[in-house]
Amino acid sequence: MQKTEAADRIIPGSSGMPTPLRTILTLIAPIVVIFALHMGFIFLREQGNASQMVKTVVAIVWGIGGAMALFYVANEVVELLPNKWMARIQPFIFVGPAILLLAWYLAIPALRTLQIALTDQNTGQFTLENFRDVFTQRIMIEAWTNNLLWMLIGTTLTVAFGLLIAVLADRSRFERAAKSLIFMPMAISMVGAGVIWKFVYDFNPNLGLLNATVTAAGGQPQAWLTLLQPWNNLFLILVLVWMQTGYAMVLLSAAIKGLSEEMLEAARVDGANEFAVFFRIILPNISGTLLTVVTTIIIFTLKLFDIVMIMTGGQFGTEVIGVRFYREMFVNGNAGSGSAIAIVLLLAVVPIMLYNLRQFSQRDTF
Repeated sequence: MQKTEAADRIIPGSSGMPTPLRTILTLIAPIVVIFALHMGFIFLREQGNASQMVKTVVAIVWGIGGAMALFYVANEVVELLPNKWMARIQPFIFVGPAILLLAWYLAIPALRTLQIALTDQNTGQFTLENFRDVFTQRIMIEAWTNNLLWMLIGTTLTVAFGLLIAVLADRSRFERAAKSLIFMPMAISMVGAGVIWKFVYDFNPNLGLLNATVTAAGGQPQAWLTLLQPWNNLFLILVLVWMQTGYAMVLLSAAIKGLSEEMLEAARVDGANEFAVFFRIILPNISGTLLTVVTTIIIFTLKLFDIVMIMTGGQFGTEVIGVRFYREMFVNGNAGSGSAIAIVLLLAVVPIMLYNLRQFSQRDTF
């Protein structure tokens, strides 16, 4: 009796239903589930005049229920295999759909974009001219230069202010209130932040906060975003610093709080001043989190679009790669040049992402 129960636990389908019948039903089930998912897609596509509520309910039930059924049936099919093969294949049943979605929505479009970038729109022949233009056109050199400014100055100021606030706020009794106020800009969208700061920099002192302050001090209003080139890029970078300092502060503060109090107190007892404690103990021990914050903000500055598009539209010497890509692809209709910019931007971001992921896997970030 005990051997039979053990066999039931080891051999799928050995209890309840005869194994041959269960095998047949399990093999047929994937076809039924896929057919049901296909019919649900057709139903949603053909219900153009149906109410949004009906389509929403059907989409939720069909999507979630179909995904659950697909996972369940696939798992049942794998459990029919010998234990050795089941252990090898079963993990891919659960990560497989995610891999397929990444391939369909990321890898395949990236390859298609590369194909367009390497094709001349007029002749349909292979060409490298689109990639050459990315690095030789005057407007592209300006965009790369500005992105470099955003990456160096924006990242440095954001991380510096975030680290400074994280260290000082931990010693204040108003820590929660201060951190909440500093983190609050993170809740604002990039478009919203661009609109807010466009009013701050407005030339009219009755609208622009900065010019109102300047005129109140006896100065003359300035066109901060247009005439003060190339300094107008710095005024745009301040928007990034305003928004992302809260992000840097939260992560760095969590890392600092994770440090051993005994270690810090021992250093102070041994005669180390606060600067020595900060540079010799705190910074080395939060280097993993610091690197994560730096690389994340660098990636953000490389993909920058919203702030510049809303505040200047890339004019007055403020062009960046993201805005240039938008103009080439959707304004000028130059798919080849736009695709080349997208590929170069992807290649610039991927190494930083891979390095960041490798650091995650090698150390305890927090």
